[in-house]
Amino acid sequence: MTVTAYILAVLLDLFCVFLGYRFWFQPGPAAAGYGVPADPRGDARAYLSVKGLRDGTLGVMGLALLAFAGARAEAWFMVCVALVPLFDTLIVLRSGGAKAVAFGIHFATAIVVLTSAGLLFAV
Repeated sequence: MTVTAYILAVLLDLFCVFLGYRFWFQPGPAAAGYGVPADPRGDARAYLSVKGLRDGTLGVMGLALLAFAGARAEAWFMVCVALVPLFDTLIVLRSGGAKAVAFGIHFATAIVVLTSAGLLFAV
């Protein structure tokens, strides 16, 4: 179970780094995939950049915690980070986005992040 816990945590952290990259360098498609399309050439550009920075930073922070502080610190981090996709679910729903995206992507992500936290606590 230890290997699974670490692999899942690293994959989730790297996915956050990827999302950050995508919002910085492909903001239009990234916003559409998020569930609330936005035009990166207009007023939404700054917000898309902030989202990219947020996601990328969470991924780097998670990797640093896992490498330098251990599984328990990463587990608590994952518990806290699970709030992001939970609120993303609400943002997509409140903004008129598809329920399939809200629950199938964001809420499901929160469940996977919490599962990762549980596995890390068990290490």
